[in-house]
Amino acid sequence: MEGERPPEFVEALAKGLAVLECFDAAHPDMTLSDIARRTGVTPAAARRSLITLQALGYVGQNGKRFHLRPKVMSLGSGFYFAARIDEFMAPELRQLVEVHGDASSVAMLEGADVVYIAHHSTQRARRATAVVGARYPAHATSLGRVLLAGLPDDALEDVLARMQPVALTSRTVTDKAELRRLILQAREQGFATTVDQLDYGITALAVPVRAADGRVVAALNSSGYTGLVTPEAMVESRLADLRAAAARLSAATARIPALSAVLDGR
Repeated sequence: MEGERPPEFVEALAKGLAVLECFDAAHPDMTLSDIARRTGVTPAAARRSLITLQALGYVGQNGKRFHLRPKVMSLGSGFYFAARIDEFMAPELRQLVEVHGDASSVAMLEGADVVYIAHHSTQRARRATAVVGARYPAHATSLGRVLLAGLPDDALEDVLARMQPVALTSRTVTDKAELRRLILQAREQGFATTVDQLDYGITALAVPVRAADGRVVAALNSSGYTGLVTPEAMVESRLADLRAAAARLSAATARIPALSAVLDGR
């Protein structure tokens, strides 16, 4: 759990990584003060991290504003290739999109967020983008609800206690009691559906991807345009194919040590 740090924990490295993580679409470039505020570290600590990252080629500077450099992408590509995404996940997503259209993604749980590790889409509309590496609140996605449903009861309660659900649309569920009900429903049914929770126009259906021991280590979804597809229609037409694809990914996870290692959050 967060907060349980071993004696060997390197605080300076943690601060440096926090600096890298604080850049996003809404904050593509920032001043030293901005970065210190977003990371919760002192300006002096943020400055030391920035100087180090700049010397290593991960951060650039334009006047008083700092920005990420392309070298940062090498950090994520190690995970992508180690997990053999192109070999095992991408073909499943392409097949789902070929049959059903729209989009399909695989994501993992990071705290109260989901991180997309694979994605394929025919969609070009302006809406929340599920590119590889994208991070979204778990409470507002079908993937997140399936992943939360896969947690043991104590871990789920811990996440819910620390979660601060934000309304991303007028339909986003933010009441924790209702979220718990929906998550437990997803656990019982083995799937979750959402309509306009993350962004208007997104209806999605997700199922779990399990490790050899039965733990939920990832989630797979199929999404379409609200108004063109309903969650009931998705369950009827896509659930069987999603579960079959998830079973194949689960089998690959059990068979391929590298894939199992990168998906294993323990």
